[in-house]
Amino acid sequence: MPSHALRVAVVCSSNQNRSMEAHNILSKRGFDVQSFGTGTHVKLPGPAPDKPNVYDFKVTYEQMYNDLVRKDKELYTQNGILHMLERNKRIKPRPERFQDCKEKFDLVITCEERVYDQVLEDLNSREQETFQPVHVINVDIQDNHEEATLGAFVICELCQCIQNTDDMENEMDDLLQEFEEKSNRSFLHTVCFY
Repeated sequence: MPSHALRVAVVCSSNQNRSMEAHNILSKRGFDVQSFGTGTHVKLPGPAPDKPNVYDFKVTYEQMYNDLVRKDKELYTQNGILHMLERNKRIKPRPERFQDCKEKFDLVITCEERVYDQVLEDLNSREQETFQPVHVINVDIQDNHEEATLGAFVICELCQCIQNTDDMENEMDDLLQEFEEKSNRSFLHTVCFY
């Protein structure tokens, strides 16, 4: 087992649905977890597919909630967005961008390949200081409430398996291969260094 509690970051595009559901479940299981988005703005579904609600990452979940209640409480209650924002504001005040975080993690889990690529690009553009390894793993999760919940449990189980390894650096490939077969999902995995 690692000599310290696993430091985990979960990353999706807007730090709203997938990363926050995983953040919620991992924190309830005792993990040292933070969640992030990689997008330039936070996007939430709007009244039509081509009319999303777009916010800056500095806007709090509370402010987004109040804005959507003002715009169309019935629509955003029906589609689950207000419920999601209620959960989010219980976890932390506002969404955060991964690219703005300078903390170090043992494990960064992304929720789609595009976000995985953005995380790798960011980590590889940073100047290496400590050469501490960070494992970046992509678990593809569709961006809807049901898949976010299922994906969060997959991420939690994966984190528990990694936490229980004797030698994370040497056991990671075998562990991921075993986990891919068990969960019937494929994962992308890269090691970067801080």
